[in-house]
Amino acid sequence: MNTMISRRTLLSGGTAAAGLGAAGLWPRMAHAQAAASLQLSWLHSAQFAGSYIALDRGYWSDAGLSVSLLQGGPNAPVEPPVVSGTALVGISAADYTAAAVEQGAPFKILGVAMQKNPFVVASLPDNPVNEPADLVGKRIGMALANTPVLQALCSLNGVDINAIEIVPTQYSAQPLLSGEVDCLLCWETDLPIAMAMQGVESVTMLMADHGYAVHSQTYIATDDSLANRRADLVALMSGEVRGWEAYRADTKAAAALTLEMYPDAGLDLATQELQAERQVPLMFSELTEANGFGSWTDDAVAANIETLALLGRTVTPDLWDRSILDEVHGA
Repeated sequence: MNTMISRRTLLSGGTAAAGLGAAGLWPRMAHAQAAASLQLSWLHSAQFAGSYIALDRGYWSDAGLSVSLLQGGPNAPVEPPVVSGTALVGISAADYTAAAVEQGAPFKILGVAMQKNPFVVASLPDNPVNEPADLVGKRIGMALANTPVLQALCSLNGVDINAIEIVPTQYSAQPLLSGEVDCLLCWETDLPIAMAMQGVESVTMLMADHGYAVHSQTYIATDDSLANRRADLVALMSGEVRGWEAYRADTKAAAALTLEMYPDAGLDLATQELQAERQVPLMFSELTEANGFGSWTDDAVAANIETLALLGRTVTPDLWDRSILDEVHGA
């Protein structure tokens, strides 16, 4: 999605941590460690702070795996390095993965980091959008490439998209602040944060609360890796689980660690602290409390299939494979 490209050019934030996480749950391996790479979906920021913690605190080493983090970006798509084997696992999203599978990529989704899709409609308190019906008669600023996303939301909620004026905009809060539009289609963890850093209060309608179910920040691997590198996948995901649990325990320390590890990324600590804080309710839920980080339900898969169909993607439930997480959480 073009939104994924433009949205991250806005954010400058980071993560650095001291004293993060708990004592190791796995004994340190004495034998030679296997090597693997994790392909991130975008540029370094607090969005991936759980992975930074796993690397910094040796959680992957504890599990017998030497992991390198590959930065994403506009010229570094996730799927090709996973297909080629350059990366063992990539961080993607269900719509991207569905598109790749339709083109023959042998992917499975192994875990779901964001329990709720981060897309929101952001507005200002004096002219709020609290539910999809409030979009009628409004001017919404967005990238035209995201029209299918808006159409899916409208279809799920019985709203006529033709009653909404779509205004093509750059990925910035300025069109809303200057009155050019009434609302913006964006991520919960970027433009609303940018406005908050300017002292501007905003209203966000999380699309996931109104039926828009597309798993985001998902972990993907190939069928070949599932067949031949299961132990490495279990080790990598075990480190991710520990890293993200430590992140949740202290998001400010997680934000500090990002800046410490990536001092040249142009990140701002206050921005990253707020981003890290606002990611928590998207990533953790009653389900993760019961079944562990990265979990999902069959009902969630069914809802994803319905929403993906509205986006023009056809998938089946076997795109999701919970066997690796079962081993991780079972251990």
